Amino acid sequence: MSAARHLGWFGVARLGLVQASLGAVVVMTTTTLNRVMVVELALPAVVPGALVAAHYAVQALRPRWGHGSDGTGRRTPWILGGMAALSAGGAGAAAGVALIPAAPALGLLAAALGYLLVGLGVGSAGTALLTLAATRVAPERRAAAAAVIWIMMIAGFAVTAGTAGAFLEPFSMVRLVRVVGTVCALVLPLSALALLGLEGRGVPMPRGPAPARVAFRPALRQVWAEAPVRRFTLFVFASMLAYGSQDLVLDPFAGRVLGLTPGETTKLSGLQHGGALAGMLAVAALGALWGRRRPGFLRGCAVAGCAISAAVLCGLAAAGAIPGFPLRPALGLLGFGNGTFAVAAVGSMMTLAGRGAPDRAGLRMGVWGAAQALAFGAGAVLGPGLVEGGTALTGAPAPAYAAVFLVQALLFLLSARLVASAAPAGAGADAGEAALVPVSA
Repeated sequence: MSAARHLGWFGVARLGLVQASLGAVVVMTTTTLNRVMVVELALPAVVPGALVAAHYAVQALRPRWGHGSDGTGRRTPWILGGMAALSAGGAGAAAGVALIPAAPALGLLAAALGYLLVGLGVGSAGTALLTLAATRVAPERRAAAAAVIWIMMIAGFAVTAGTAGAFLEPFSMVRLVRVVGTVCALVLPLSALALLGLEGRGVPMPRGPAPARVAFRPALRQVWAEAPVRRFTLFVFASMLAYGSQDLVLDPFAGRVLGLTPGETTKLSGLQHGGALAGMLAVAALGALWGRRRPGFLRGCAVAGCAISAAVLCGLAAAGAIPGFPLRPALGLLGFGNGTFAVAAVGSMMTLAGRGAPDRAGLRMGVWGAAQALAFGAGAVLGPGLVEGGTALTGAPAPAYAAVFLVQALLFLLSARLVASAAPAGAGADAGEAALVPVSA
C-alpha cells in the first residue's frame, strides 16, 4: 500500500462520523423503542428482546457482504447502502411500535421487519467501514484510529440519546415516530457527506487479464483455512460474549444484591463507561507513541484488558459477601479493562484483515463481525437467563450473579490465553501485525 493512499487523521475522523451516525440509529432501536414496548405498551420483555436478538442474528451475513465489497473493490457503496437500509429500518421499527396499540399483529410485523433491516444495515455498513479503515490507515495509526472510530460511535450513542430524549417530552407515539424518523433521515446524507471523495477510485487493479472471481463459499473456506483467522474468531466470540452480557447484568446486580437505587446504578454505569473511555484513550495515546517500535503492542493491550476485566469480575462475584466492597473503583477499573481490550481487538482486526490474500480483507472482517454480533446476541440472552435460572435454583440472587460473573471472568481469561499464545510474525511486522498469529493451528 502506498503512502499516498493512507488516510490522515481528518479522514479517520470522517470514518468515525459515519460510525457515530450508525450508532445514532442503533441506540434508538435498542434502548428507546425497547423501553416504550416494555413500559408504555406493557409488552412482555421477551418481545423487544427477540427483536434485538433478530437484529444481531441477521448480522451472521456479514461475511457475505464483506465478500461482496471485496469483489467490487470499493467499500463506499456498501457503506451507503447499509446506511440506507439502517435508516429505513429504524424509521420502520418506530412506526411499527407506534402501530401496536391500534393493530398489534401488523405493528409487530412492521417492527420485526424494521429490526431486520437495522441488522442488515449495521452489518453491511459496519463491515465495509472497518475494512476501508483497515486498508487505508497507516499501520502505526491503527490503534489510535480504532480508538477514534469506537469513541465516536459511543459519542453517537450519547448525543442521540440525550438530544432525542429531550425532544420526546411530552411523550406520545406520534412524537416518537417524528423524533426517530428525523434521526434516521439525517444519518444517510451526513454519512454521504463524510465519505465524499474519501475512498477515491478504490484499489487499482493489476494490468493484464482480470483474475477469475472466486465464489463466496470457496472464498470463505480459503479464509477459514487460515489459522490466524480461526484463532481470532474464537477470541472475538469469547471476549465479546463476556463483554456483551455485562450491561444487562451489572445494573440489576447493584440493585438486587447491593440495594442501590436506580439513580445510583445509573451513576455507576456512567462511571464504568468513563473508565472504558479512559482505556480507549490510553491505547490510542500509547499506540501513537510506541506502536511502530513495539510490534506486539496491540497484543499486549488485549491481554492486559482481558486480564483486568477478569480480575474485577472475580471481585464482583464476592462483592455481595464483602461489607463495604469498593464498587465504584471496581466498576471504573472494569470499564478501563473493557475499553483497553475492545480497542486493541478492533485495531488487531484492522491489521489482520489485510494479511494473506489482499482481496479477502472484507471477507475476513465480515467473519469477525459476525462472531461479534452473534456473541452480543447470545450474551443478551445468556447473562440474564443464567441469573434467573440460578436464582430459581438457589432461592437467592447473590449466588446466581456470582456464578455469572465467574463465567464472564473465565471467558476473558480464555480470550487472554488466545492472545498470549500468539507468536511474533517476524522482524518486519508492523504495529499489531503479529497480534494474533498463533504458534500452531
